Amino acid sequence: MNILIKNGHVIDPARDIDGPGDILIKGRRIEGLYPQGKAPDADRTVDASDCIVIPGLVDMHTHLREPGFEYKETIHTGTVAAVKGGFTSVCCMPNTKPINDSVPVTQFILDKAAREGACSVYPIGAITTGQQGEELSELEALLKAGCIAFSDDGMPVSNSLIMRRALEYSKIFNIPIISHCEDLKLSEGGVMNEGFVSTIVGLNGIPKAAEETMVARDLSLCELTGGRLHIAHVSTGGSVKLIKDAKARGINVTAETCPHYFSLTDESIVSYDTNLKVNPPIRTADDVAAIKEGLKDGTIDVIATDHAPHHRDEKNREFDAAAFGISGLETAFALGLQLVDQGFLDLKQLIKKMTITPSYIMGLNKGTLRSNSDADIAVIHTQKRVKIDSEQFLSKGKNSPFHNWTLKGTVEKTISMGKLYEWK
Repeated sequence: MNILIKNGHVIDPARDIDGPGDILIKGRRIEGLYPQGKAPDADRTVDASDCIVIPGLVDMHTHLREPGFEYKETIHTGTVAAVKGGFTSVCCMPNTKPINDSVPVTQFILDKAAREGACSVYPIGAITTGQQGEELSELEALLKAGCIAFSDDGMPVSNSLIMRRALEYSKIFNIPIISHCEDLKLSEGGVMNEGFVSTIVGLNGIPKAAEETMVARDLSLCELTGGRLHIAHVSTGGSVKLIKDAKARGINVTAETCPHYFSLTDESIVSYDTNLKVNPPIRTADDVAAIKEGLKDGTIDVIATDHAPHHRDEKNREFDAAAFGISGLETAFALGLQLVDQGFLDLKQLIKKMTITPSYIMGLNKGTLRSNSDADIAVIHTQKRVKIDSEQFLSKGKNSPFHNWTLKGTVEKTISMGKLYEWK
């Protein structure tokens, strides 16, 4: 079926396009961008009046949970939630059960996504066997099977020699090593940011140094090896400074943060809402300010979700015992728009950090509206307000600290590989 998206404001940072236009889709591909009113007729017309029309968002840090944790999320429910949030490509982390450290698991994910996925799914393989940090996985075999990057996300690679070897392989294969930066001895027993608030509420803290010491180590190893390093879920001002200094020295590093790290502070945890429990933890107002500045000056390249859905029983318990994680696919873009309203990013910069930049880092042919590219498009009303109701999430995970927040920015329609999804 051919689809014409007309009357929208087209923004494609990959091509520096920012203006009115119509887009014609033929099957699973974009046929072309035309001046408004000049496109050929199509079988279906989508009116994008008052909306921006952008490349489908790309999330380079998603937990789809399948195989093994289907009670939390499945590839089907996770990708449907992604599409609802405007995402048409997601890169799924390997901490499933079994761990994605072998070719059969990678093949299972790809086969399942082909049959049941609502958007494109790209597996990330484990750096080490079983994510135990003791020996490298068969990286080349995983790469050939379809993995696009490697990470032990959820667990750090504590052994510096193993991390060195992984970065050496990243140079050979030209793929990123995505680092979960955490010193487990410093963070042991912690459930929130260590500081004044943790003392007041009586919860064990995780110091900023637990992240920053590992960021410093991995930057040093990246400099040593000349490998490709990507720092996941940056949460502290100290990490931002370390990454900024490393980039100035020419180290081949990129970095991401997540909406909760620029939208919340640890002061919110006085509520003891377990939906605020995430690893790394939500930090201080000073850290939030540093994250925003890092996004503004380009130190932080990408906004990712770290979508981590959980069954409600894993959150409905004491704060100490609750699971870490936020269900983030369906609120990410609206939270990002707050950075535009606050003047830290313009709209094109925000879209770039959620489309072409993660695509480039992960080596994907996504994140653009070029002719003959995949028909992955989001139609978003940036001024329409919506009250977040996590119970209405399409994800199985309802664990959102943004429940009952009112935000601007609604995804009206998403086209994923030529298939149209729309919501009232």
